[in-house]
Amino acid sequence: MTASNQPLVLTLTLDTEATAFFNRLRAQHFPAERNYLEAHLTLFHQLPGVEADRLTSDLTQVSARYRPLSLTVREVRLLGRGVAYRLESPLLQQLHRQLQKQWQAHLTPQDQQKLWPHVTVQNKVSSDEAKHLHTQLVEKFTPFEAVGTGLHLWEYHGGPWKSKQQFAFGRASSPPG
Repeated sequence: MTASNQPLVLTLTLDTEATAFFNRLRAQHFPAERNYLEAHLTLFHQLPGVEADRLTSDLTQVSARYRPLSLTVREVRLLGRGVAYRLESPLLQQLHRQLQKQWQAHLTPQDQQKLWPHVTVQNKVSSDEAKHLHTQLVEKFTPFEAVGTGLHLWEYHGGPWKSKQQFAFGRASSPPG
C-alpha cells in the first residue's frame, strides 16, 4: 500500500444483516446531500496516511488473531441533531484499547478517548427532527445481536471516503490475551 498525506479512518465491518438494517434507516433519515457513506461504526477517526504501511501491517496481524465479534445493539441514542444506535462488545473495547496502545504516538485527542461504539442513522438535522425520529425508533426498538466481521481502512477525502483495504477477522478459538 502506498502512503499518502490523506488521513485514514478505521471502521468495524458489520455482518450483512446489520449493515442492511442500518443502511435502510440511513437512506430514509440521513440528509440526502450528506449521505455519501454507508452506515459504519468508526473506531479511529484520523490516523496518519503517511503511516499506512505500518497500520496495514498491524491490522493484518491483529485481525488474524480475532474471531468475529459478538455485538449487542443496546439502545437508540439522541445525538442532539441526529440519532444513533449504541452497540456493546467487551471484545471490541479490548481490540480498540490494544490498537490505541500500538498507535499512541499517532492518535488525535479524539482517538485517544474511550470508544463509544455506535452507528449514526441521522445527523445534521434540526433538533426537533432528531427528537421525532428518536421517539419513533425507541418505540419500536428491541435490543438485538450483530457481528463485527473485520476491519476496514479508509482514506478520508473531506467528505467521501475511499476504501483502502479490508481485514477479515480470523477464526481463532479464543480472543488474544
